[in-house]
Amino acid sequence: MRNAMHAHVDRDALVADLMDWIRLPSVHGVPENAIDLERSARWLAGALRETGFPEVEVADPGGAPAVIARWCAAPGAPTVLVYSHHDVRAAKEETWAETPAYRPVLRDGYVYGRGASDAKGQIVAHLWGVRAHLAATGRSVPAVNLIWLVEGEEETGSAHLAGLLAEHGIEADLVVYSDTLLWHRDHPAICMSMRGGLNARIEVYGPLRDVHSGAVSGPAPNPLVALARLIGRLHDDKGRVTLPGFYDTVTGPGERTRAAFAALPYSDEDWLARTETRSIGGEEGFTVLERLWARPAVEVLTVVAGDPDGPARGAVPAVATASITMRTAPGQVCAEVADQLRRWVRDTIDEGVAYELTVAEELAQEPYRTPDDLPAVAVLEAAMRDGFGTSAVGRMGNAGGGPADLLSTATGAPVLFFGTGLPEDRWHDGDERASVDVLVAGAATLASFWGRLGR
Repeated sequence: MRNAMHAHVDRDALVADLMDWIRLPSVHGVPENAIDLERSARWLAGALRETGFPEVEVADPGGAPAVIARWCAAPGAPTVLVYSHHDVRAAKEETWAETPAYRPVLRDGYVYGRGASDAKGQIVAHLWGVRAHLAATGRSVPAVNLIWLVEGEEETGSAHLAGLLAEHGIEADLVVYSDTLLWHRDHPAICMSMRGGLNARIEVYGPLRDVHSGAVSGPAPNPLVALARLIGRLHDDKGRVTLPGFYDTVTGPGERTRAAFAALPYSDEDWLARTETRSIGGEEGFTVLERLWARPAVEVLTVVAGDPDGPARGAVPAVATASITMRTAPGQVCAEVADQLRRWVRDTIDEGVAYELTVAEELAQEPYRTPDDLPAVAVLEAAMRDGFGTSAVGRMGNAGGGPADLLSTATGAPVLFFGTGLPEDRWHDGDERASVDVLVAGAATLASFWGRLGR
């Protein structure tokens, strides 16, 4: 089966499709990229029509064009919603050494460019999965009913996704979520869970204006020092988050999950080399993979104060700002975590400064876990053995957040994760890349999956 499916995935054409699409800088929320986001959606709409989808539209729910396509010509077969996104993160060109972000290149078996892995490469693998499925089986229509929803604002929180699902009456028996990772190109694993996500921003106020340090240094409140102290108190000396009640409702990992993670080929050396993270920290009492996929985490992403650019003015800053992301685990509810953060900041921040804490609860994403007994998991495992040519397919999780719970709630269907990203693909940073071998194996997997699922 593997050879038959691979034979119908045109490697060179797949790479050409991906490189063509990467050239469109589809960054949501940046006014000068609005037309590129529109062009990106229309590129995908055209590719879907060329593949054979009879119903394709570009929907714009507020400046973030989404592509919705339907090919429902298999009476009695399951209806599957394929979800992903075509918007990409902004790029800092000075961090790109292999190529400018939107001038893709093929080098040493990788396509380099913004969106190569997150997530345009994953969608291109889906395109070729449908094409290979039809070619290998001789069918004129897919063996299952397919609905695609590829949104244009996942990277900024999927603010309009719920409305899109409701407005277009999207219902399904299964959701295939393709904005995720594999464990290793030689040791694929099915992602069985996704952590939730909650973002916050805190502004700490000291002097009423920036004041020359030589005039006030010592007695003046320094908001950056107060913010640094606050951040330093987020974790204790065992790597645990210090918000009271933070862990009270966390349910895992269970023994089955622990065993699945332990079965994956892992070493500290390999992990550090592939992720380029220098060292290993986090919550004591859990393995790296358990910390990554089954336990909650809090990270500080940005701190800004004073004169970050240009010559320093020698002033005590009036304002210091930090952005915080919270990765929630099964059992936690984002609204409860938001309240825990508010109380903790109120009780912990230094006296003598003022602050404003903003928690983006409207964009919160709850954690999700695929049911262990979902029949489609076994179908995907068999398809991955076909596509990757392996006898062993492991189980893993996704350390990030996303709208998996929203998709399941809105459609009433369980979510099955399948992506072609790897930890070493440098998502959100310079020199983002995707392995062509993995993209081809992913397309072959999907070609096999549709046929198996239809049967």
